[in-house]
Order: sequence, then C-alpha cells, then structure tokens
Amino acid sequence: MSFDRPLPNALSPSRLQDFRACPRRFQYASIERVPQPATYAATKGRLAHAVFERLYRLEPGERTADAARGLLQAAEDDVLSESVHKDLDLDGNLETLARLRHETSDILDVYFTMEDPRAVNHEGVELRVHADLDGVPMLGILDRLDRESDGTLAIIDYKTGALPNRRFDSQTFANTELYAALCETGLGERPSTIRLLYVAGGQTIERTVTEVVIRARANAAGDAWRTIQRYYDDGEFPATPSMNTCRFCAYTERCRRSGVAVPTRPVSPGTP
Repeated sequence: MSFDRPLPNALSPSRLQDFRACPRRFQYASIERVPQPATYAATKGRLAHAVFERLYRLEPGERTADAARGLLQAAEDDVLSESVHKDLDLDGNLETLARLRHETSDILDVYFTMEDPRAVNHEGVELRVHADLDGVPMLGILDRLDRESDGTLAIIDYKTGALPNRRFDSQTFANTELYAALCETGLGERPSTIRLLYVAGGQTIERTVTEVVIRARANAAGDAWRTIQRYYDDGEFPATPSMNTCRFCAYTERCRRSGVAVPTRPVSPGTP
C-alpha cells in the first residue's frame, strides 16, 4: 500500500516510543492521524500540566498554593474540550467530573510539599526544542527547564501516574534523556540533571546526564528513524502485538479488523 499522508516533519520522543512499542501504532497515530479518544488518566495529566504551566508563568512571589487552585478553572476551560466531555461522558456522569477535579486538586496539594515554586528559577515552561539528532528531525516539549543554584540546567518532568519499578529506570528516563540531547544540540547547553516529579504520590527521582547515554539515545533515534522511512517506503508498518503493548492501545479493534491477533488479558478464576 501507499500512504496518503507524509511522514511527520519531526519526531517527538513520545512518538518514537510509540514506534518502538509497535510500528503499527506509530502508523495509526503519526501517519494516518487516526484520532485517539481521551482517557481519564491522560486527561487528568493534561489538566495538572496546564495548571503547572500557568503557575510558572506567574512572577516567582505569586506562585502560591492558592494561586494554583485559582488556575484550575482556566485549565479546565482549555483541556476539557467538547470531545473530551464526550469521550469521558463528563456531562452524563457528573461523578467522573467531580472525581477529576478532586484528584487534580489533591495533586496540587501534594506538589506544594515537594518544592517551593517561588524559589524556582526556570529558563522556560512547555519549552519547545527542535534539533537534528543523527539525521532525525526531533521536537521535544519540556515541562520545565530550570537553572540550578550551581548554574547548571535541570530538566523537570511532571508525572501524574504511580512511581514505576526502579529496576526499569533506563526505560523510565528514556524520553527525558532524549530531551537532554535535544537541549545540547538545539540550545547549545547540556543539562546536568533530569528530575522526574511524581506529583500524585509526592516522590521525586533524578538522574545525572552523561554524554555516553545521550549519544546512545541519539544514535538509537537515528536507527529508528531510518527504519520508519523504510517501512513508509515499503507501505507497511508491521504490528508487534503483546500483552503489555496492546493493553492500553487505542487501536486494538482496528488491528483486529485488519487480521492482527491482538492478545486478550487472561481472566482470573472467579472473575465475572
């Protein structure tokens, strides 16, 4: 087959992650642009991020907990679009909307126990960084890029999910290490630290940025991009179904209709 749409102009770390998980998912999301319905978890994450973005556009002294709570309505107006309301049935199920507001408010309360935003000196929020990495046109959007007290840069990434198993830190930091490579190439300065703020549970993990790791991430992105170009020219992105890959994928039904053997999760004894 041939595709009606071109390859994306730039590859984001999240789209690269899609491709590595399953090339067919990348095809649906990044080439065919098949819409993905909103999920509760993703919407809560977007809502919290929208509040943090607005908070850090205030002057340092104005970044208080009361100010953050006062920004929730504006964030809702932007994030909870008509399509999100429809996908999550927020109009028909007011309990879901109330839960969303309550859990987002709890995230803000927890966040203010983790750091004092009035003391943060940032270089940008929702900062878009473009760069060519090993022949790959890359675009990353950083939640926050801080200037630390010692003069170095730190990438700050908010996470609204649960803290992952620390045995898989290499995977956990994969996207943000690509951000570090983007900063070095696109901004001319390599961040020294990556800090992940798990704002739902009040936990922080961080990693020092090393040249070896970010070079490896850039090289891996280059290899993936060349494979993407080959699949595009061939007219087919293969599906690589697995229990973990398909579990939260929005395209499982589409894959089944095209003949892919999408696995189903086993039902535990006694489960209705």
